[in-house]
Amino acid sequence: MFSHVVVGSNDIPAAKRFYDATMTALGVGPARTLGDWLLYLTPSGNFMVTKPIDGQPATFANGGTIGLRAASPAIVDAWHAAGVAAGGTTCEDPPGLRNKGMKMYAAYLRDPQGNKLCALCSMPD
Repeated sequence: MFSHVVVGSNDIPAAKRFYDATMTALGVGPARTLGDWLLYLTPSGNFMVTKPIDGQPATFANGGTIGLRAASPAIVDAWHAAGVAAGGTTCEDPPGLRNKGMKMYAAYLRDPQGNKLCALCSMPD
């Protein structure tokens, strides 16, 4: 459904440390760098980080979450640990099972800019 997701950052080096760590835990990365753009390219869609094109400061979406698919709970845990170690902050509940209409294992982080991310994997019933 989605071709790409782009988040803004006011500090590209901090964003690169965070996203290289978390995307590597998911099997993607490190970033291809093109000027102020960080590109994480996958066969199913691309994730990009950049300074805002309009020259205004980057801000995060209140109520917005970017969900990233993981293959297992162990990979979700590795993603979360890598993100915290690379300057992210944990948010929501600790990594674990969730049941919001579908059973899943999930973890939530905010990147150094404040964007909210979730890594999750579906669990069998």
